[in-house]
Amino acid sequence: MFSGFAITGQSVAFFLISLFVIACGVLLLSLRKVMYMAMAIGGVFIGVAAVFLMLEAEFLAFIQVLLYAGAITIMLLFAIMLTRHDEVEMPQKLTAHPVWAAIGAAGLGFIVLWAVKFSGVKWPTPSAESPWQGEDNVKLIGESLFNQYVIPFELVSVVLIVALVGAITLAKKEEE
Repeated sequence: MFSGFAITGQSVAFFLISLFVIACGVLLLSLRKVMYMAMAIGGVFIGVAAVFLMLEAEFLAFIQVLLYAGAITIMLLFAIMLTRHDEVEMPQKLTAHPVWAAIGAAGLGFIVLWAVKFSGVKWPTPSAESPWQGEDNVKLIGESLFNQYVIPFELVSVVLIVALVGAITLAKKEEE
């Protein structure tokens, strides 16, 4: 069926990581307890970091683990613990929506597979000589961040500080 596809250790690792990310995403959408949902999104973040490692983007993988899997997941857990929510869950009704959703997702997956593999599009093949061969990708990211993208970088820091001040203000109002 797939004439140009060779089964290598890298392709097996990619499919296993992909299955892990998809399973965590499905768990995220299907779980009812918010605490378990936060753990599932942490699993998605870890899986995406593994994909970055496979793509030889070590810096992005490190940032993914540090920021998303670490900081964002912990922030979600603190937000869950600090908010008031009822522990009582409503009983779940059985409907046909999950079945139709699974059929639709499988159909979309087959359409995308057909479009990628059998549409006749000539996809570019990776060359042996990478444009970043021998370069330090962290150095290149740092140079582009502080040369070309200084203004957006500083604006993001201002937005984050404003969000922090707003969160503290809201927390103080609730306390009073």
